[in-house]
Amino acid sequence: MSRYYGMTVTISGYNVQGVEAIRAAAAEEWPFEAWTDSGDQLTAYAESNLCGGETEEQFTERLSVAVWRANGAYCEVSVDASYLESLPYETHSLNEDYYDRLVGSQPTDPPSTKDQQHA
Repeated sequence: MSRYYGMTVTISGYNVQGVEAIRAAAAEEWPFEAWTDSGDQLTAYAESNLCGGETEEQFTERLSVAVWRANGAYCEVSVDASYLESLPYETHSLNEDYYDRLVGSQPTDPPSTKDQQHA
């Protein structure tokens, strides 16, 4: 079973000479493309599927190992996982009382028509 996720990875404390290798290794694990490099942090976001029952924690382990190997040492790897198939949401709807209060007492102008002048 696959589940659709948005993943943000933030990497800090990495070897600056290994940035390209880190990006490539992370992209092998998840389709990260647009990276932000603030000089001390690398950040990327992408959406894809976790498959085969892999958990968010297992994905974090898999991604971290790939980044650590590419970096040649430990660095901080943080993953923000958003399960996109069941996001919380709120529905907002206004009833007729709101209409009367917000619009109903205000006169509405008909669509404007400009007078055409004839020469």
